Amino acid sequence: MTARALHPTTGAQEISNRLPLLTVIYLLTVVLPAAINVGSLYLTALRILLLMVTIPMLVSLLTGRYGRVLATDWLFLGHALWLTLALAINNPDRVIQQAPSVGIEFLGGYVLGRATIRSREQFIALCRFLVLIVLILLPFALLETQTGNPLILRAIRALPGITSVDVTRDDPRLGLARVQSTFAHPIHFGLFCSVSFSLAFVALRGRIGTTRRYIVSAMIALAGFTALSSGALLAVALQVALIGWAWMFKRLDNRWWLLIGLFALAWVAVDLLSNRSPFKVFMSYATFSPHNAYWRSIIFEWGVMNIFGSVENEIPASVLFGIGLNDWVRPSYMYSGSMDNFWLVMGVRYGVPGFALIALGWVVQVGSLMRLKLGPDHPLLYIRRACVFTFLGLSFTLATVHVWGNVFSFVMFMVGATGWLLQPDALARNGSDKDDGTPQPATRGARHSSGQTAYSRFAPRPGRQTIPVAGQSR
Repeated sequence: MTARALHPTTGAQEISNRLPLLTVIYLLTVVLPAAINVGSLYLTALRILLLMVTIPMLVSLLTGRYGRVLATDWLFLGHALWLTLALAINNPDRVIQQAPSVGIEFLGGYVLGRATIRSREQFIALCRFLVLIVLILLPFALLETQTGNPLILRAIRALPGITSVDVTRDDPRLGLARVQSTFAHPIHFGLFCSVSFSLAFVALRGRIGTTRRYIVSAMIALAGFTALSSGALLAVALQVALIGWAWMFKRLDNRWWLLIGLFALAWVAVDLLSNRSPFKVFMSYATFSPHNAYWRSIIFEWGVMNIFGSVENEIPASVLFGIGLNDWVRPSYMYSGSMDNFWLVMGVRYGVPGFALIALGWVVQVGSLMRLKLGPDHPLLYIRRACVFTFLGLSFTLATVHVWGNVFSFVMFMVGATGWLLQPDALARNGSDKDDGTPQPATRGARHSSGQTAYSRFAPRPGRQTIPVAGQSR
């Protein structure tokens, strides 16, 4: 890559409206998990890509080449440094192998999103590309529900010298095989689809016809359903509920404060009226069976004890640096060490500071998006709303599942891909052109206002390519 590609200027006139080639390559490495073994190193295509570009992207980000440095930038960088320190203290024999792979997937995905998605048109192109990926995977997913055979994943594993994630053997649910597709676990496929749902239904409002938008969104929800993951279904259900709330109370200015108030009231009511904690009640409705809910409540209780200690169960406290990659203490009947709670894993593995840095970065980013002052006709309104709905859905989902590897990187990439909305000039620069986001009649073969077809919005154009590059193992 050229020096210009690695160090683009920050001027609005230099930001291409097309989806950068680097972003296309990144997303393809996320959904096509090819990997090679180099000695004791397990190198995925995603890790190789991020190893090449993360450091120059990070330097460019921190020196202001991609706009103002955000609080989330520093918090996520702090988490990457802290996890390295925690691993060095808890697993000194594995830190050299684990810290770069885990840190690169996490920080590299975030910084790449910050650097390559820097305008409204690029974000819309990103939404289109994600929708296209899910629609391409849908027929394979429907076939996998009947056969239990992830065809694309097996094709990758059959390539000479190439390996990939393992094929899972989860028990069927509702008489259907759980779809893994090209991901490490069915949960990850469902989460990937859930991220695309609001982006299709809300962010693309006015960009594609209403009927097509409803059909596409329903197909994305169907793809997510095939994973038969309660976490993914919860994310989509929550997004649908938020969309419905926004529509029903669109004339009420304080509708979101009302919703927060009702949620707080419901939490207090459940706490007072139920013999279970609100968290346990929530878990009972967020899983496929009472057994799963009970199991996850035990995981949560013992996970917390692994952080703060328990004299009764002879568990030492690991508040500051966590336990690293060491096995956590749990009841003898818990044969599996799986911990289905991403936020809890961050606390157990890297201590309270490790959890606080990544959780606070997440909250600051989402909170900043929610506080943006946008009028009812502002071109960025539906993009902002789609991002907030997506992240709120993910926040609850990550409390019921754990993510790692490619999907972990992708989630952080999506957080970084919203950073352009928080730049001082974003509202003026992205809301002053002729395209005001109002719905346009969609006809077969019609072109968009810029004269580009839907595909050319994210496809690289021969002879002229602007790549604004800025920029975990299990």
